[in-house]
Amino acid sequence: MSIKIEKTDNTNELKLEITIEAKKFDEAIKKVYLKSVKYFNIPGFRKGKAPMNIVERYYGKEIFYEDAFNEVVPQEYETELKQNNIEAVSHPDIDITQIGKGQDLIFTAIVQTKPEVKLGKYKGIELKKVEYNVSSEDIEHELGHMQERNARLVSVEDRAVEKDDITVIDFEGFVEGEPFEGGKAENHELTIGSNTFIPGFEDQIIGMKIDEEKEINVKFPDEYFSEELKGKDAVFKVKLHEIKKKEMPKLDDEFAKDTSEFDTLEELKKSIKEKLEEENKKKAKYETQDAAIKSVSDNTKIEIPSGMIETEIDNMIQEIEQRLKYQGLNLENYLNLIGKSNEEFRKEYEEEAKISVKNKLVLEAIIKAEKIEADDETVNSKLEEMSKMYGKTAEELKKNEQLVKYIETSLKNEKAIEFIVQNAK
Repeated sequence: MSIKIEKTDNTNELKLEITIEAKKFDEAIKKVYLKSVKYFNIPGFRKGKAPMNIVERYYGKEIFYEDAFNEVVPQEYETELKQNNIEAVSHPDIDITQIGKGQDLIFTAIVQTKPEVKLGKYKGIELKKVEYNVSSEDIEHELGHMQERNARLVSVEDRAVEKDDITVIDFEGFVEGEPFEGGKAENHELTIGSNTFIPGFEDQIIGMKIDEEKEINVKFPDEYFSEELKGKDAVFKVKLHEIKKKEMPKLDDEFAKDTSEFDTLEELKKSIKEKLEEENKKKAKYETQDAAIKSVSDNTKIEIPSGMIETEIDNMIQEIEQRLKYQGLNLENYLNLIGKSNEEFRKEYEEEAKISVKNKLVLEAIIKAEKIEADDETVNSKLEEMSKMYGKTAEELKKNEQLVKYIETSLKNEKAIEFIVQNAK
């Protein structure tokens, strides 16, 4: 196997001409034949028993070329990259120059490589000090959430619906006199003021009394997800069955005993304050770190290859797809709902991907410049934490080289960020 390496006219791009010996390619052809022979049905031979030369004569000598190429090239390509210290950051653009049985396999691969990072100032940068104080309003706000979670619902029978009431209704919607799909429900619970229905619907429930029936006129928004309904006038026939309201518990020592491990309201407030202070410290820390990375990144010049940006977008889209699965959706359905093409959706993440890639490259350069390492003790500690999550021992997880490398990279990045902040003004 041999390789010729040339720079193209584009920055961070190489043209590799790779030659694989005929013997290796012929071995790959034979391997592919042995894997696939069982599928060939040729007259005069039992299925799966036709010799390779007969299969080639029957289907054409090129029958195995594509699969043989895919069999032999990936491993040989990766070997050449490693031996020549080429850090490829894009999928290769392959062009086959010569292919055939008994011949050397020759192909070119145009590939983007990791760019040079010219670090700017990263020591002694100026950062605005970030601080968040806990106010009495913050504590009251948190207590309010606790009241909400511990509120009880009571039925209301002596008055009409008011804002913030929880109603139980039947409804059926009509557009141009015809019912539409998804426009009907019975015993539906609706909080007035939640803005979960079409604009104007909830406002018209206010003033209704139990067992009252009413027609509500609304208009679907122009940006509504359903093409058939967007911008259309609709009439809903509504019947009110129940009115409920939340009854908030009184904020006193009994409330503290019932909802926490504390005996008094003052102790509970103190605990809330400590928790909020801890959250504020973390928030300030992350904002300071983000500002530090941004400052250093802005001072650094890098020509980022498009392949790195596309790979980062791929990773972002994969995360979105995972989240959509939990909601019972796939990406195609989601794109149809929001009315966007895959290209438009990817374009939205381009700028975020550029920033992310640049930040990673900057941190990598600082790690190299400052000789930052991830010590074994911390790596093993992380593996111990993860072992509890995955139900495997740390030793088992340690065998996963990709996981260990990910942990090491994460730890180095954390240290690099701390280095920037500690050396900042």
